[in-house]
Amino acid sequence: MITTDDEVRELAATVTDPEIPVLSIADLGILRDGRLDTDGTVRLTITPTYSGCPAMDTIRDDLTAVFAKAGHSKVEVDLVLSPAWTTDWMSEEGKAKLEKYGIAPPSGKSHAGPIKLGLAVKCPQCHSLNTREMSRFGSTSCKALYVCQDCKEPFDYFKVL
Repeated sequence: MITTDDEVRELAATVTDPEIPVLSIADLGILRDGRLDTDGTVRLTITPTYSGCPAMDTIRDDLTAVFAKAGHSKVEVDLVLSPAWTTDWMSEEGKAKLEKYGIAPPSGKSHAGPIKLGLAVKCPQCHSLNTREMSRFGSTSCKALYVCQDCKEPFDYFKVL
């Protein structure tokens, strides 16, 4: 049985993203808070990568299941939209996992200034910067589809948001 807020956050961080299963919700930066109330209720706060993200229902169910397995039947998962999620919240470990998985991690910071510059996206296969965007939307809305001009492999790029 979990008895501390730190243990709540540690267990919640074991839940993976259903769309990118190599990332935990902590790696992704969508796990905002976790605590144990005095009445034994586990309270978790998550923020979707974008409003309307279809993975949120699955993540909520997965969180409820992992805590039920640990002996906690009262689990409240709050979805918070403000402040909006940003790729700046992703862990460096999570970005490395993305690249190893074959998805180019976000490059740059989302709040770098008023003028956004288009940066080269490094191919996660051969590490070439000779890439181009094929489609602004990839397998999910938070990714774009790119192709490497050198190795000719297509790949997803996790957009800077």
